[in-house]
Amino acid sequence: MIEILNVSHRFGDRLVLDNITLTLGEKRIGVVGGNGSGKSTFARLLNALVVPSQGRVLIDGLDTRREAKAIRRKVGFVFQDPDAQIVMPLVEEDIAFGLKNLKLPKPVIAGKVNEVLDRYRLTHLRHQHTHTLSGGEKQLLALSSVLVMQPEYIVLDEPTTLLDLRNKRMMQKVLAGLDQRAVVISHDLDMLDGFDRVLVMHEGRIVADGPPKAAVPAYVRMMDGLE
Repeated sequence: MIEILNVSHRFGDRLVLDNITLTLGEKRIGVVGGNGSGKSTFARLLNALVVPSQGRVLIDGLDTRREAKAIRRKVGFVFQDPDAQIVMPLVEEDIAFGLKNLKLPKPVIAGKVNEVLDRYRLTHLRHQHTHTLSGGEKQLLALSSVLVMQPEYIVLDEPTTLLDLRNKRMMQKVLAGLDQRAVVISHDLDMLDGFDRVLVMHEGRIVADGPPKAAVPAYVRMMDGLE
């Protein structure tokens, strides 16, 4: 259970999040909003990349202000730009990187890497240089490098922004099959079909909250009214 309790956040004098209180328990939650609405800052609250100026964020009872390390084991984060996340020169090395930091035995690491490569159909790329991958392959690698750590939650910030239609569909299929609870920040409204819940953000506040069939049209009407 993720609890966001009276959370506000400022960058200098600019109020980015304004007194948000939410409980997030659904398996698939989408977050939409215009540019500058606070979506990305909201996402970063969930694994302690951002600690709120006011209020508390609790992940299964752990406070992000005090227990960031434990929370980052629970909550994986996939950035919008996979190049910001890929750190090793070869695909299999990048997937193994986080596991090595846990000082797991080599056979355990190899088994986990092989499992993820096979599950996400990356085995044929295991020895390929990461900088030569396509945009879709990089995004899938970034996701795989997070999933191999077996987090309980995963937060994705605009996972389809850099992808063509084929790779968007591939990413949708991968997300639909995740065992973890997922919070997905997205401008791709079609991607939210089948989600359990969608939050609509505007000027740092949650202005609509409900199933996609209600929340997405509310977002579209809001954006039309702002034109």
